[in-house]
Amino acid sequence: MNLSTKILIGLALGIIAGLELGAEGAGFAKAWIGPLGTIFMNMIKMVIVPLVFSSLVIGVCSLGDIKKVGRIGVKTVAWYLGTTAFAIVIGLAIGTIMQPGAGLSMPVESAKVAAKSAPPIMKVIIDIFPTNPLQAMVKANMLQIIVFALFTGVGITAVGEKADYLKHTIDGLAEVSYKIVGMIMAVAPVGVFGLITPVVAANGPAVLLPLLKVVVAVYLSCLLHAVFVYGALLKFVGGTDVVKFFKGIAPASLMAFSSCSSGGTLPLTMSCAQKMGVSKEVSSFVLPLGATINMDGTAAYQGVCALFIAQLYGIELTGAQYFTIIVTGTLASIGTAGVPGAGFIMLTMILTSLGLPLEGSALIAGIDRILDMPRTSVNITGDATVAYLVDKSERANQQEPLY
Repeated sequence: MNLSTKILIGLALGIIAGLELGAEGAGFAKAWIGPLGTIFMNMIKMVIVPLVFSSLVIGVCSLGDIKKVGRIGVKTVAWYLGTTAFAIVIGLAIGTIMQPGAGLSMPVESAKVAAKSAPPIMKVIIDIFPTNPLQAMVKANMLQIIVFALFTGVGITAVGEKADYLKHTIDGLAEVSYKIVGMIMAVAPVGVFGLITPVVAANGPAVLLPLLKVVVAVYLSCLLHAVFVYGALLKFVGGTDVVKFFKGIAPASLMAFSSCSSGGTLPLTMSCAQKMGVSKEVSSFVLPLGATINMDGTAAYQGVCALFIAQLYGIELTGAQYFTIIVTGTLASIGTAGVPGAGFIMLTMILTSLGLPLEGSALIAGIDRILDMPRTSVNITGDATVAYLVDKSERANQQEPLY
């Protein structure tokens, strides 16, 4: 039985157990079943920093040519930002068609939500350069770790033979990290069961009914983005079998759906991408970057939820405000780490930029964990799609087949 089937079984059993326990058993699920998921996620987080750092350094060294590093970097960021903008448009379209907030009367006035203002773009740029790379690793600041890893890889490449010992040491760290990930993934179905059961128990059908249209709209937006945007790119740009690709990335997608963490799913995403033929050099470069800045599923969620709150308060948005949602959501994804709950922070940024009441986001906060699941799954599927497309274009330059 393959890993994706085992994870799917763990997910299904968790949903069944959560429904059986219900709200009365939510405390039991959180106290006694939840720790299985917490331990699993802690083990994954344990290996993320050494894995990202070592794989990125070796990825840059393997590329060899510094110009090639720059070329792949430009392609990667362009694909990520382009697909994110498309995702927001899809979210806005679904929000406009389904009208999830229209006609609802809900107690939002008493809720207190702190505003999270978007940082100036220059501050975002400054903050990605670490003053202390060890501190960045301790705090798991992924953007700073990525920058330090890129400089380390470029430095090793520029020094050449004298840096071979350091290169082999970091390569050894990468291989050890991959092996540890393999050990951790052996218990993934149990971890998924522990993650999903308390969520289902705490958020039963009765709780979700008033906000059901929001949930359906977000799930539908994520599905449409994955099928039509990624499907079209894979078919017409990548020239690959779309169904085969989605089957290949399924273990990582299911893991992301359960854990709600792009960073936590990164080791499995890298493994799935490499099994589908993406080179280790490209996947080691593109996927860690994507886990930090690529937020397609989250972007679709932003579009739906911004319209939901506007409709809830009876506020008509202008064309300029729609454009603001697209631009703010796309740029905010660059500085948002791939951790659970990051999308909600992005939502408050968008609401602030539009002048919409932040109190409405309190309703979203109540079901944010449910909405985080599909958007994280789409985020990592987008990471793998871009890795495939970048690798395809690089092989085309070298006239090498992907398979």
